[in-house]
Amino acid sequence: MPLNFLNETSLRQAVDSLCRIEPRFAAIRDEHGPPPLWQRPSGFLTLLHIILEQQVSLASARAVMDKMLDRHPAIDATLFLDLDDPALKSFGFSRQKMRYGRLLAAEIAGGRLDLKKLQTLSDNEARQRLTRLTGIGAWTADIYLLMVLLRPDVWPHGDRALAVAACEVFELPEIP
Repeated sequence: MPLNFLNETSLRQAVDSLCRIEPRFAAIRDEHGPPPLWQRPSGFLTLLHIILEQQVSLASARAVMDKMLDRHPAIDATLFLDLDDPALKSFGFSRQKMRYGRLLAAEIAGGRLDLKKLQTLSDNEARQRLTRLTGIGAWTADIYLLMVLLRPDVWPHGDRALAVAACEVFELPEIP
């Protein structure tokens, strides 16, 4: 079975289809415009950034990445492994995110995780490859599938912002 990938055209078609089915989506699109295709580049830095985004604001995660990249603009998995705790802490990494980042970097540097190969795998296979790593759960894997691999049929499991938005749009009595 061939893999499906999001692009500007397929995203627009999907949004139009959803808007025909659900008028509340049409009202949101009419007020705010169509959603952007939030494509991110493949690789260690993007997956590390997504790990940093777990359970914190996007701005907070971006600030940590920016501090690290200001000091180490050419950082990759191998160079990340050379950074000690004080250096990572100075960028804003928590002890837990240091651990997750190092585990990810070791898998990539050691050749045990090939992020480019994920592109050829089914959603479930790619998700399984990612979630076998400590620090990468369903949400992180789904964000990678959605924003890097551009898979159209992915819902970021446990995404609080999406759940709150659904609650508001559908006027639900509680957050799903």
